[in-house]
Amino acid sequence: MAEWIEGTVSENIHWTENLFTLKIDADIADYKAGQFTSLALEIDGERVARPYSHLSSPGQHPLEYFFYTATDGILSNALVKLEAGDKVWVKKQSNGFFVLEEIPPARDLWMLGTGTGVAPFFSILNTDEPWQRFETIALIYAVRTEADLRYLELIDAIGNRYGDRFRFQAFVSREDVPNTLPGRIPASIDNGALEAAVNLEMSPEHSHFMLCGNPDMVKDVTELLKTRGFNKNRRRTPGHITTENYW
Repeated sequence: MAEWIEGTVSENIHWTENLFTLKIDADIADYKAGQFTSLALEIDGERVARPYSHLSSPGQHPLEYFFYTATDGILSNALVKLEAGDKVWVKKQSNGFFVLEEIPPARDLWMLGTGTGVAPFFSILNTDEPWQRFETIALIYAVRTEADLRYLELIDAIGNRYGDRFRFQAFVSREDVPNTLPGRIPASIDNGALEAAVNLEMSPEHSHFMLCGNPDMVKDVTELLKTRGFNKNRRRTPGHITTENYW
């Protein structure tokens, strides 16, 4: 049976009306970068829970989570109202296979995320392991509007630390924003615009892809990459594409 820990909100950062970050003090068990836990609140006499990826890296405190309030999201619409000092339940054990130990050797690691689906990538990027294993890491971050594009200071800090080994490209689909690409990630892979933008070639010989976020993006990119000779990554049959849908 799952064990729950009562955590305390230390900060609620409201980025936009629907986008926010919770920082939570909770004494949960050790976890791996890229894994998720569950958060819960008592709503109308019932404990409502949902899984969320850690944005914070192992050993970092407080714990950090990145949210978008869905129109019909009972829990997210309650979490957004929390203030410092409020209590929230956090599942003690974390889970998930969206971790580097499941990734076979490769020269280049592509991290493709939409919206809050970038959270596990930040957890991973702020550890030493990816930089010990891969020559080049490309973070691709797709949002609807410029206001949704967050954690740019963190991205800049990674770039300053690792230089040309780190490539970053943002997509903004509903606005024209300098230094970003328009439209959706799959189209930019299909026409070569993404490879050109980050100056990095996608090849079965050298590349591995981690996809997280909108299930349509994950599905479309996976199918497109398959046509170029990439395969799904499985424990028994290692491949090039590791995925995690975000709802």
